[in-house]
Amino acid sequence: MIVLSLAALPLGVVGDLKSRRAVIAFGVGLWSAFTALGAAVRGFGQLLVCRAMVGVGEAGYGPAAQALIAEFFRGRRRAFAIGVYSVGMAFGGVLGIWLGGVLAERYGWRTAFIAMGAPGLVLALLASRLREPQRQAPASVWATLARWYDSGVRNLVRPALPLAGLTLAGAAVSGVMALFQRLPSGVDTAVFGGFVTVGVVWTVMRLVPIAIRRTTEATVVAATAFEDFLQAAATVLRTPTLIWMFVGGSLVTFAVNGLIAWAPSFMERVHGFSVGRVGREFGIWGLAGGALGGLFGGRVGDWLLGRWPGGRVIVSGAGFVLGGPVCAALLLVEGLRWFVPLLFATFFLYTWYNGPLSAVILDVVPPAVRGSVLGAFLLFSHLAGDAIAPPLVGYLSDRFGLRPAMLLLPSVGLVGGLVILVALRTVARDMARVKA
Repeated sequence: MIVLSLAALPLGVVGDLKSRRAVIAFGVGLWSAFTALGAAVRGFGQLLVCRAMVGVGEAGYGPAAQALIAEFFRGRRRAFAIGVYSVGMAFGGVLGIWLGGVLAERYGWRTAFIAMGAPGLVLALLASRLREPQRQAPASVWATLARWYDSGVRNLVRPALPLAGLTLAGAAVSGVMALFQRLPSGVDTAVFGGFVTVGVVWTVMRLVPIAIRRTTEATVVAATAFEDFLQAAATVLRTPTLIWMFVGGSLVTFAVNGLIAWAPSFMERVHGFSVGRVGREFGIWGLAGGALGGLFGGRVGDWLLGRWPGGRVIVSGAGFVLGGPVCAALLLVEGLRWFVPLLFATFFLYTWYNGPLSAVILDVVPPAVRGSVLGAFLLFSHLAGDAIAPPLVGYLSDRFGLRPAMLLLPSVGLVGGLVILVALRTVARDMARVKA
C-alpha cells in the first residue's frame, strides 16, 4: 500500500503527459506478472518485492483509468460510469478472496498466485488497444507487438551489433591461429581480446549520442512533469472541495480497506468460519452488496446532480453516515442469523462513494491534470488511510481484542462521511470555476 501510494502521483502525471492507455496497459501487465511470480518466492524479501511491484502496477492503473473514463463520460453520466468501474474492482477483489481461498485450500497458495496473475497478461495486451479521445487511435494487435519489438529488442540489439560481430570475428581468427603450433603462446588470446576491445569501443561510440539524445529528451519530460505536478498541487490547494474530499476520502478509505483486511480473520476467530467458508460467505455477500452499492451510488449521484450541484457529494458522504451503525452492528452481533444481512448491508452502503467521490474530484479540476490529481488523491488517501488501518487494528487487537479494535473502523468512517459532506458548501463554486 505504501509503494502504491508513492507511485500513484508520478504515474498519474505520466498518464496526463503521454498516454493514459499506455500507463493502464503497463499497470495491468506489471501487477499480473508479479502476482504470478509470487508463486515462486522462497523468502520474505522476494515476497516483499513481488507485492511491492503489484502496488506499482495498481498505482499506474487507477488514476489513468478513471481519468480516461472521465473523458468518455461527461456531465451527468460520469459517477455511474466510475461506479461500473468500481464494481469491476469490487468483483475482482471479492472473487480473489473467494476463489483464492478455495484454490489455496485445495491446491496450495502457490497455485492461487498463478491462477490470479496469469490471465491479466492477456488483459494488458487488450488494454494497450484502448481508444483515447483526441489522441491517436490504437494500432492493431500485431502492430502493437511489432512496436514493442522495435522499441525494445531491436533498439537494444542494434547498438550492440558491432560488439557481437567483432566478438565472433575474433573468435574465428583466434581459433584459426590456435591451429598453428609455431605461433607464440597467448597470441590467439591477445588477438581475440583486441577484437573484443575494438567492439567495445565501437559500441560505446554508438551509444554515447543515443544516451545524450535520450537524456535531453528525459530532461524535457522531467521538467514538464514537474511543472504538471506543481500545477496539480496548486489545483488541490486552491480548491476547497478537493481538500474536503482528500481528508474525508482518507478516513473512509481507512474504514473500508481496514474492514476488508480484517473481515476474514474476524469471521474465522469470532464466528469459527473455515478458510473456504470465509471465501464463500464473504465473497458472495460482499460482492453482491458492493456491486449493487457501487451502481446505486453512481446512478443516484448522477440523478441528484441534475437537480443540485451537491448531489454527488451527498451520496459520497451519506453512505458512511448511514453505514457506520450498520457496520458496528455487524461487528457486535453474536448469532449468524443477522450476520449475512448485515454484511450485505455494510458493503452496500460502504460502496456508494466509489463513483460519486471520484466524479466530484474530476468535476472540480481541469482535464489536463485529472490523472495527476487522482494520483495525488491516491497518495494521500492510502498513506493517511488504509496503510495505517491494518497495523493499527492489529495493535489494538493485541491489547483489547479483535472486536473492540475493529469498532474503530465504522467510527472513523462515520467521521469521514461527515467531513465529505462539508464540501456541500463549496462544490457549486468550484464546479463553476472549472466550467468558466
